[in-house]
Amino acid sequence: MTAESLQHRSHRWLGRVVEDTATGRKGILRAVAPDIDTPRTVAWLAPVGGGREWTTAPGALANPAPLTPDT
Repeated sequence: MTAESLQHRSHRWLGRVVEDTATGRKGILRAVAPDIDTPRTVAWLAPVGGGREWTTAPGALANPAPLTPDT
């Protein structure tokens, strides 16, 4: 299954640590895709170091970590 078949969207900050301004949390942007339960598009974030993912509005993303050779 490809990202396109899952309706994932590209985003220039994928794989980078970003701030979720809706919650004040920071996490790694894993995907931007339709929500499982609603037709809206959400950003999927994972806590740095592991843990439970959460979703937020793509417009709530801010302050991406600088690009490094690992990102």
